[in-house]
Amino acid sequence: MNLFAESERKHFANAAPLAVRMRPRNLQEFCGQESFVASGKLLWRMLKADRLSSLIFYGPPGTGKTTLANVIAAQSSAVFVPTNAASIGVAEIRKIIDAAKNRLAVDGIRTVLFLDEVHRFSKSQQDVLLEDVENGVVILIGATTENPYFSVNSALVSRSTIFEFSVLSQADIINLLRRALTDTDRGLGRYKVEITEEALDYLAVMSDGDARRALTALEIGVLSQVALQQEESKIVFDKDLAIESIQQKGLVSDKSGDSHYDLASALQKSMRGSDPDATVYWLARLLVGGEDPRFIARRIAVCAAEDVGNADPTATILAAAAVQISEFVGLPEAQLPLAQAAIYVACAPKSNRSAQAIWTACADVKEGRTAQVPQNLRDSHYSGAKKLGRGQGYLYPHSYGDGYVSQQYLPAEVDKIYYEPTERGREQRMGQYLRQLEHIKARLARASEK
Repeated sequence: MNLFAESERKHFANAAPLAVRMRPRNLQEFCGQESFVASGKLLWRMLKADRLSSLIFYGPPGTGKTTLANVIAAQSSAVFVPTNAASIGVAEIRKIIDAAKNRLAVDGIRTVLFLDEVHRFSKSQQDVLLEDVENGVVILIGATTENPYFSVNSALVSRSTIFEFSVLSQADIINLLRRALTDTDRGLGRYKVEITEEALDYLAVMSDGDARRALTALEIGVLSQVALQQEESKIVFDKDLAIESIQQKGLVSDKSGDSHYDLASALQKSMRGSDPDATVYWLARLLVGGEDPRFIARRIAVCAAEDVGNADPTATILAAAAVQISEFVGLPEAQLPLAQAAIYVACAPKSNRSAQAIWTACADVKEGRTAQVPQNLRDSHYSGAKKLGRGQGYLYPHSYGDGYVSQQYLPAEVDKIYYEPTERGREQRMGQYLRQLEHIKARLARASEK
């Protein structure tokens, strides 16, 4: 039976993709995530002392979350139970927990439960784990591509140490590719492959930090050439072969994930920061990733009103036009008005004084006493309004020489200045006009005193 089992294991190992076969067997072979895996760092110390606590691995695909869990399994004295949240239910989780309790009670051996795609568990399913994670019956390692602070039960998050995985650098990817080409046991070392630096660089760039994607492309390129080569000849893996093997970058926009909001945030902050080059780059990232142009147009419109405001009112007009045109023409043409509006907003003078004014006024309305409309401002266009004194005392500004007359507009109990224009762009002229009105008000006051 052991001979048959060993034979089956080899067959399965040989059939596995290169990315699976080349998974590191220990921390020394693990590539990337030096901030917590490198010698002396937190996770390294936890494993060295064999004092593992519950963990959540969070990051993009292909950055080593599952791989690191397997390394931990090999180095920890605990029993390792791998599962996937997409294919396991509460009943199976309870069986694993019961076995872990029995194992701990009888043999004193702890259990590590690796739950891949933990975000696929509902909050109620995650609740099943809480008590036993807190009591140490099981050590949970959850892996997720989604922000755990949004997708994982907050009680479970508070009982775990979160490690955020970053995309691998180009140097890391190239290192992994070279290792796969020289490994004769698990990699492609049995083939005579001569790879160019251009090909390595291309695969490293186009894989976007995803080790699985880079290794898969390498394997496709090599194996597709094997049948074409003479037995003793070399396989030349050049940039052209790399281009064929990896095709195009797989930029996918997750409408509910971190990348969706991070890219939108980067776009808006670049416009606010007056950087047109960064603005158009993040706009391109959203467009190429398949983002809805209407969502992008709304972000540009918000930025125009909030961050440019009255310093250049044309920005809001142009943004409104971009909203309408992008919805009317659709992609790919919609990228043109979106780019025009976004770049205009980035290059326009900035002022958020109108935004600050409404934010402050709304806060006062919500938190303060509700002020009544002064009598002179009340509606007088109905029968009986005059008897109630509605609109009494209102002064029509156009009846005065300056098109302005001083009268009460704010309620008496609201003595506050909400809008203070900057000295930038068109807002400078608005500030000058308001100061001119103050002079007129002062002159009228002096005249009335006489």
